[in-house]
Amino acid sequence: MVGKGAKGMLNGAVPSEATKKDQNLKRGNWGNQIEFVLTSVGYAVGLGNVWRFPYLCYRNGGGAFMFPYFIMLIFCGIPLFFMELSFGQFASQGCLGVWRISPMFKGVGYGMMVVSTYIGIYYNVVICIAFYYFFSSMTPVLPWTYCNNPWNTPDCMSVLDNPNITNGSQPPALPGNVSQALNQTLKRTSPSEEYWRLYVLKLSDDIGNFGEVRLPLLGCLGVSWVVVFLCLIRGVKSSGKVVYFTATFPYVVLTILFIRGVTLEGAFTGIMYYLTPQWDKILEAKVWGDAASQIFYSLGCAWGGLVTMASYNKFHNNCYRDSVIISITNCATSVYAGFVIFSILGFMANHLGVDVSRVADHGPGLAFVAYPEALTLLPISPLWSLLFFFMLILLGLGTQFCLLETLVTAIVDEVGNEWILQKKTYVTLGVAVAGFLLGIPLTSQAGIYWLLLMDNYAASFSLVIISCIMCVSIMYIYGHQNYFQDIQMMLGFPPPLFFQICWRFVSPAIIFFILIFSVIQYQPITYNQYQYPSWAVAIGFLMALSSVICIPLYALFQFCRTDGDTLLQRLKNATKPSRDWGPALLEHRTGRYAPTIAPSPEDGLEVQPLHPDKAQIPMVGSNGSSRLQDSRI
Repeated sequence: MVGKGAKGMLNGAVPSEATKKDQNLKRGNWGNQIEFVLTSVGYAVGLGNVWRFPYLCYRNGGGAFMFPYFIMLIFCGIPLFFMELSFGQFASQGCLGVWRISPMFKGVGYGMMVVSTYIGIYYNVVICIAFYYFFSSMTPVLPWTYCNNPWNTPDCMSVLDNPNITNGSQPPALPGNVSQALNQTLKRTSPSEEYWRLYVLKLSDDIGNFGEVRLPLLGCLGVSWVVVFLCLIRGVKSSGKVVYFTATFPYVVLTILFIRGVTLEGAFTGIMYYLTPQWDKILEAKVWGDAASQIFYSLGCAWGGLVTMASYNKFHNNCYRDSVIISITNCATSVYAGFVIFSILGFMANHLGVDVSRVADHGPGLAFVAYPEALTLLPISPLWSLLFFFMLILLGLGTQFCLLETLVTAIVDEVGNEWILQKKTYVTLGVAVAGFLLGIPLTSQAGIYWLLLMDNYAASFSLVIISCIMCVSIMYIYGHQNYFQDIQMMLGFPPPLFFQICWRFVSPAIIFFILIFSVIQYQPITYNQYQYPSWAVAIGFLMALSSVICIPLYALFQFCRTDGDTLLQRLKNATKPSRDWGPALLEHRTGRYAPTIAPSPEDGLEVQPLHPDKAQIPMVGSNGSSRLQDSRI
């Protein structure tokens, strides 16, 4: 943090006030701005950057995909990121409290909570599997190296046993076996795939066949939730310190793996697969749709986490600068991870004598099958495996911290009394225990089917709808001029013209495009060759709708309880900002937010009256803090 005086004011410090001191004694603030930036980077940079982006890039024209990707970043990603950060920072409230701006749209906040709940449940299961692989790597020989284990099938063929497999080769047939003819047509199954399917998951044949709970995975899930809880035990005060490690160390590991990868034979071939531009693909709508979707989901827009993290900033923090830094860091990480992934995959393809496309994969298939198999080819492979899975754990935890904090902050802000503020640790514990219990079915033998179902439906088109409604409600219901004035009051300058245009026209149009694209490109979910039954797909759609349905339901509820002589009057009253909308602290409530009546004695405040023309000199109550005079309304 910068020192006192004029520079300090930029980070929300009142003149003569130590910058380390919390402005908002009631809710607390980040220890310094680096903690916020690192937390937001950890939130935005997640597993998708490693296991989804490189594959999307390779499938959608290699280097040519970067063009629509960065166009979407500039016109949709950064503007939405800035909007959510400024929204949360201005009001110093979580994803529910910010909707004092237009109470009728508070359902958007509940929708964000529902989305964060779904993601928080299954995301920690992915982290728990990474923990399992991390512990399994603590052996002289990785357990998925050879085919001599009890769980292996006769079709298993290790890359180390057969270095000269070619495209046309087939696994040896089983003499006397009824399935001999079938075996001739089967592709080689790798020991890493069989370890994943037959040993770690003990995968059942159907999503409805839960089988047994895999106790090793359940234990690792418990470890994951304990780690997340301990890191959030004091809210942003504790998580802000943890992110110094969790947000930076993955870059150290990526760099180590990158250096190791590019020195391998065949690495250049893999990287060329990843980067070689296929310019004809730029004309395909699917490529632009994938680029927009990846930017949107990767940055964590509409999850509620960005609003929540920004709400702990000091009021005058430059969140415009932060949004640009974090967004660009996130996308640069995705591109960098592609080099790490494809250098190793190119090496493995070269070793097998096959095309890179034969070994390229995405999602859990890349993280837990393809990449671990490639690592077995390296000297001291357990070391590289430990590093890789440790990186996945840290990437996952960075996102998981914010998902849990989003839910806890929303609950605490909504109740808002002193008792729950003092018991925030117990709220965190309660949410963590609930998340653990709800995650148990995902550790069963059918767990991976449910995990992928939640990943495909719970946080898909519902996020797009939530984000679109948020844009429209702020820009058109609350009014763009009002919002631009709020930002000028907070930052000292209005949002640049480019962002004003994007917020009002370009970003909502792109979001709408993503929604239309998602509908047109929709295909029923599959896992390898397994087709999901229609009842499972129906459950997926219900999960997606459960977050969106919050918006009209709450709007109807708010409309019914709002006073007004006519329907139009009630609608106006339901959408206009509530009396307590605005900066949370009285010393920041200047201009049109300046209090017109003195705070009541029961609020315990002794606040000097503020004058609009002295807006640049924030003043503080004699007790060093203040809170909203009508917070009980």
